[in-house]
Amino acid sequence: MYNVFEIVNWLRVKNNADMRQNPNIEELTQMKAMKLLYYIQAASLSITNKRMFDNDIVAWKYGPVVEAVHEKYKGYRGIVGEITDEDLRDYSKLQSDATASSILNSIYDVYGYSSAYDLMRQTHKEKPWKETPQSEVISDESIKSFYSGVFVSDED
Repeated sequence: MYNVFEIVNWLRVKNNADMRQNPNIEELTQMKAMKLLYYIQAASLSITNKRMFDNDIVAWKYGPVVEAVHEKYKGYRGIVGEITDEDLRDYSKLQSDATASSILNSIYDVYGYSSAYDLMRQTHKEKPWKETPQSEVISDESIKSFYSGVFVSDED
């Protein structure tokens, strides 16, 4: 299991590289990071039966949120900023873990180019967020049961 900020750093480094290659790529926002974290956790629960990170995901008005990440980036829209050596170490650490890397890259490939708004609208249509009272934790069981069969490992 990883620290949620290691995963956020992976997303920041990946987005930074994309922005350098393509001027039309938008900077990763806090809201989009929340939705990507949600899908990363969902894929991890579905594929490995384990969480990728320990933090709970809470059903907020604008979709799933990891409160510690919200607190860190409160008041910021774009969260990529300057990439540090620590960010790069976190990225490399996750890339060197075959299972984590597969999940992260797959989720980024599928959802990473959608807008935060589109991802919010998508999560609002899905059972785990819809059936969880606002400000309550979205249960691992709810996430896993909804996404099992949606996210499958490369070996399946």
